[in-house]
Amino acid sequence: MGYQPELIGGHLVVDLVNTVAWRLDDSRRIDRLVTSAELSDWCAAVGLNRGTASLQQIREVRETAYRVLRSLARGEVPTAGDLEAVRRLVVEALTAAEPPRVVGVRLLDWEAGGLVPTLGLAAGRLLEREDLRRLRECSDDDCGWLFMDRSKNGSRRWCSSADCGNRARAKRHYRKVRGS
Repeated sequence: MGYQPELIGGHLVVDLVNTVAWRLDDSRRIDRLVTSAELSDWCAAVGLNRGTASLQQIREVRETAYRVLRSLARGEVPTAGDLEAVRRLVVEALTAAEPPRVVGVRLLDWEAGGLVPTLGLAAGRLLEREDLRRLRECSDDDCGWLFMDRSKNGSRRWCSSADCGNRARAKRHYRKVRGS
């Protein structure tokens, strides 16, 4: 396995969105879904079968989801066009889905056939079932990663305390030492 995804988002669709590193800094931006092999590696890491999904389809789902989720994380209303794109994705996924094979599973726990429908159902579940007040954007100005803040007191600020959090603490320490 080549690409090793960092699954810190707390939800499948958020982890898909986070396949772009340094999204807000064009000079450091790294798209981790450029090749078919990278998509296959991501699918393996999240436990999904890639099937026949094209790289372009998945990247389109990712970018639409990013625009909607980033707006929500910032307390803004997503554009009507982006919400419509997500709605179409969910409707197409439900059209392709099969009833669950387990008794007692909620209605929307239908099983999608393929990667795009699976991501469509996951997007619908995220918007329907998650407490979106817990959706955050990393506090690093250049990062752009999103995550579900599942901390007890809802105070998580960084995508990763070991990455962006450490960098912020080091900058703060450097300014404090240099200022003395």
